[in-house]
Amino acid sequence: MEAETPVAFDGAPRIVIWEMTRACALACRHCRAEAIPARHPDELATDEAFALVDQVAECGAPLFILTGGDPLMRNDLFDIVAYAVQRGLPVAVSPSATGRLTANAIRRLAAAGCRTISLSLDAPDADTHDAFRGVKGSFLRTLAAADDAREYGVRVQVNTTLARHDVHLLREFVPLLHEVGAAAWSVFALIPVGRAAVGDMLTADELEAALLELHDIASRLSIPVKTTEAPQYRRIRIQRADAGGEPRASWRPGIGDGRGFVFVSHVGDVQPSGFFPTYTAGNVRQRRLLDLYRNDPAMRRLRRPETFEGKCGRCEFRNVCGGSRARAAALTGNPFASDPGCPYLPLDMRS
Repeated sequence: MEAETPVAFDGAPRIVIWEMTRACALACRHCRAEAIPARHPDELATDEAFALVDQVAECGAPLFILTGGDPLMRNDLFDIVAYAVQRGLPVAVSPSATGRLTANAIRRLAAAGCRTISLSLDAPDADTHDAFRGVKGSFLRTLAAADDAREYGVRVQVNTTLARHDVHLLREFVPLLHEVGAAAWSVFALIPVGRAAVGDMLTADELEAALLELHDIASRLSIPVKTTEAPQYRRIRIQRADAGGEPRASWRPGIGDGRGFVFVSHVGDVQPSGFFPTYTAGNVRQRRLLDLYRNDPAMRRLRRPETFEGKCGRCEFRNVCGGSRARAAALTGNPFASDPGCPYLPLDMRS
């Protein structure tokens, strides 16, 4: 095993997500943002949005993801995308599958320089997906948006929330991924924040089994598969490579909450991730994003997994995994506690 790298990603984030608005026409039962029908009066205004782009550009060239709510609820979305691209940022947009997600909207995103959109598919069938998203027709609208994206040369990433409603359907996503021409599949382990309930979340053993199944599915796909708030998937990849005599997957430190990753809320609050609303380092209206990321004490500690408590701090995989800090915060109130969603017992804790 290569040496620990406790200050990985201290210099700057690799991914910056901005929640442009909490306004959205959907009523998703798991919504992290607890989306509302209308825009909040204290959202970053257009000039402040341009200033935020400048702050993100100071971080180098991190992936800049525009999310919500629904970014299409903001009429200045296309101008902001164009400005960010002009500043040299790779831009991705995560729109909601509403009536605003038209072919013309995707054409305008492409013209502004957006090369990737992420579309949510939370079940491989319309009834289950629409029930989860709270609006009938959102499944078919998502498929239509994927067709439009291909027409205008925009890459499609499929986002899937992994929870009790769809864990038994994982393998059924494969033909759907092919149908929409997905370039990547990102699987989000549900965290009980916002409207998401603890009862919708998988137990540690259930999540482990689902990630093992996901690894098996991924080995047969020609597109990359990644996880959010399930960093133990990296451990599983390494363990499976070792067991199969394959070249070991990378031991490089993994990106996670506050570690290579930072979230800016609709009102400018800087947080370790969108699933970690209980801690705010500061606000981009008062301090620079890069300063907050680099120097806030809690953000710095999130990049030092050897300081974590319990088994996460002792685990031999802590540098590539580190556990979900958002899940630890949501379930224990302590973001530095062991991740309750991981059943793995580190080697030095076994009798």
